[in-house]
Amino acid sequence: MSQTFLDGRVKVAQLETGFRSGLDAVMLAAAVPARDGDSALELGAGSGAAGLCLEARVPGVIVTGVERDAGLAALANENAVSNKANARFVSADIFALPSELKRDFDHVFANPPFHGEGHASPDAARAAALMDDGRLAGWLALGLQRTVSGGYFTAILRADRLNQALAAMPQKGLCAFPLAPRTGEAPKRVIVQARKGSNAPFALLPGLVLHQADGSWTPEADAVLRRGSALALSGARL
Repeated sequence: MSQTFLDGRVKVAQLETGFRSGLDAVMLAAAVPARDGDSALELGAGSGAAGLCLEARVPGVIVTGVERDAGLAALANENAVSNKANARFVSADIFALPSELKRDFDHVFANPPFHGEGHASPDAARAAALMDDGRLAGWLALGLQRTVSGGYFTAILRADRLNQALAAMPQKGLCAFPLAPRTGEAPKRVIVQARKGSNAPFALLPGLVLHQADGSWTPEADAVLRRGSALALSGARL
């Protein structure tokens, strides 16, 4: 099956079963403060949706994605070709990166597996994509390790795992950006972003409300999801 993002600017073929990218991938890509010529590494790229949305928003960024499922990595490369994107995807375990990827990138970004113990899906492929096997801290540490000094590491997480993320990440140079379904409702997702080497104090940002009362997108969410606007998390804060 195929799905379009950014109002049709990005078209991504996805598997019929198992995990499929959606809103989280677009929001993650929008939060990466990349510029033309920057290098960006995605950990756990799936079918490539987040990396391709980033490349579509920031032409000239050089995207490399790592995905342990060889079939998904191959599909992501096909999607890169069909979108004429400056992106390539490598089949590897993020904790055993190929030697050529053991270097620093201007940006590292990730949508780590969301679930811990007790949340396994009956669909084996979906469970493999969503279960973190207790390694969320490892994902975050690796992301920071592969980020160049002064560069940015960005991840999107379930909001109820923010405490785990804060415990695993530096106390300085870090901000959190909640995504709430509607005004007055508790956030379901949170984007965390760290600037490596920064001494700026932690910032809990106002975040973004996704839906209006009638279920339609808020203007702010629509700007990101359809028009490809960036989410300005860091700016001068970090």
